[in-house]
Amino acid sequence: MGRAFEYRKATKMKRWGNMARVFTKLGKQITIAVKEGGPEPDTNPRLRVLMQQAKKENMPKDNVERAIKKATSKDFTDYKEMNYEGYGPFGIAIFVETATDNTTRTVANVRSYFNKHGGSLGTSGSLEFLFEHKCVFHIVKKDGVSLEDLELELIDFGVDEVEEDEGDIILYGEFAQNSAIQKYLEESGYEINSAEFVRIPNDMKEVTDEQRESLNKLLDKLEEDEDVQNVFHNMKMEEE
Repeated sequence: MGRAFEYRKATKMKRWGNMARVFTKLGKQITIAVKEGGPEPDTNPRLRVLMQQAKKENMPKDNVERAIKKATSKDFTDYKEMNYEGYGPFGIAIFVETATDNTTRTVANVRSYFNKHGGSLGTSGSLEFLFEHKCVFHIVKKDGVSLEDLELELIDFGVDEVEEDEGDIILYGEFAQNSAIQKYLEESGYEINSAEFVRIPNDMKEVTDEQRESLNKLLDKLEEDEDVQNVFHNMKMEEE
């Protein structure tokens, strides 16, 4: 098994939190997708996958429609996708992805979380080299198709790892190949449960239980902020 699998196993791809947080995050992603590619799922691949994901998460149809309408409203203030990078205590690298309609508020909040918990916010791009940007697809397994066969089919599309987890097949691919992978999966009749982008650390750093507890306070504070979409770090988690 490769690094992507080990990272996911270690972190368990922490859930977005409670249901309201899931819906807020998905709603923003839907609005951004509509703004970039239009409101029709048939002609907007990113929106198509997000709507499928919303269905899987039992997100009410009204919430989905509201997120789509928001993007086409003349009163809508664009969400900006901004990344913030810094170090938490004990030298742990933290990469924060946000979607915000007020960057001044967001950067002030993110900086305050770092400062209050013994970390420091760095300059944009300063930590990007520590993480590998990947797209991740969760798809429904097809009868008669082995993981090995699927991996061989997808290797030309930039997929570098395939695994099975609780009935789902999980594909990790190059970030830039996201559209090509999605197109192949759809044309080949695979049902896509979700698609997301992750940043997988090149190396995981060991910490003590006490240090982990301190770091988790900062990570939790970041993840609770409604402007924050994802938080990635290179702290090695506890062994099972």
